[in-house]
Amino acid sequence: MRRRDFFALTGSFAGSSLLASPSIAQPNSGVDTSEPFSMNFAPHFGMFAKTAGKDLLDQLRFAADHGFRAWEDNAMKDRSIEEQRRIAQEMERLEMRMGVISALRGVWNAVNFAGDDSEVRDGIVAAMGNVVETAKRVNATYLTVVPGLRDPKLPLAYQTANCVELLKRCCDAVEPHGLVMVLEPLNTKTNHPGVLLSESPHAYQLCRAVGRPSCKILFDIYHQQITEGNLIPNIDRCWEQIAYFQCGDNPGRKEPGTGEIHYRNVFAHIAEKGYRGIMGMEHGNSMPGPEGERAVIEAYRAVDPV
Repeated sequence: MRRRDFFALTGSFAGSSLLASPSIAQPNSGVDTSEPFSMNFAPHFGMFAKTAGKDLLDQLRFAADHGFRAWEDNAMKDRSIEEQRRIAQEMERLEMRMGVISALRGVWNAVNFAGDDSEVRDGIVAAMGNVVETAKRVNATYLTVVPGLRDPKLPLAYQTANCVELLKRCCDAVEPHGLVMVLEPLNTKTNHPGVLLSESPHAYQLCRAVGRPSCKILFDIYHQQITEGNLIPNIDRCWEQIAYFQCGDNPGRKEPGTGEIHYRNVFAHIAEKGYRGIMGMEHGNSMPGPEGERAVIEAYRAVDPV
């Protein structure tokens, strides 16, 4: 599609029921929908596909046209080398930053970091080494790491010690290349029962124990709202170990404004603390089609900590 054709294709915002909230940017309100967001919000492939089309580069161009300066892609290491290169070249041309890519996609949902099986643990180290070339190819710095499931045979303290030891080995694989593993606590109440890492204090403990610049926290606001709430105090306590954020509202895991999290305040607090990194938009759209994609853009305009 041609760039900047979004409104021509999808129609004016004026008749949309999405604009009932006074916090959402209205037509002729002075808000430039092409102006870059102040925070590095990072959509993902598929989020704007109904408007931009299926072509991945068109989706990147559409996002850039509407103020997004970053992107993330959990599936990046599974894409062909040619596709990775095309994505990286277009992002460089658009001056967009690459956010996280998943380091252990397809292997994290098992007992590995927590357990004693040496063959499984060696496989994790090998997987971390294998993602290095992909990260370099697409100019990624951050590698999402979910430390697998709990081992029901072991007390949590032993599992934590096992995890620390394996994380140190993984650091040896990625740190020489300037890459950073970001450990993501996942909620066990709604999405991921049985994971070893669900609480931000546990993530903080792991990163402090590993003590390496290549092992930090990915603080997913959606997951931590479900697990523990108390978002701003927990962010403050973990601050020195947080390298990356993701977001999504709760319940539903959709764009800000569709649930209970006061994202305007949370984002403002993070910005005021000096965060200039990426905020991954790891959520779905609350409504289908182009109207739902408009709603996502409007939602982020409403909470951007300008």
